Amino acid sequence: MAVGESIQEARTFVEESYTELQRVTWPDQDQLRNATLVVVVFTIAISLIIWLMDSVVRVIVEQIMGIFGA
Repeated sequence: MAVGESIQEARTFVEESYTELQRVTWPDQDQLRNATLVVVVFTIAISLIIWLMDSVVRVIVEQIMGIFGA
């Protein structure tokens, strides 16, 4: 592949990317705020679930270790 072909392909890619970006329907501020809120709430919920599971497993492991005197 020649250098000229690579440059032309890169230019074509950039032009097509720019054209596609013009077609995108960008979210308005309310949609963006709502989506962000959903992500934050979901992240907190999953974090709490993982913390709860970790706490339960820790208690179970401590009980098992206590039985064997470790």
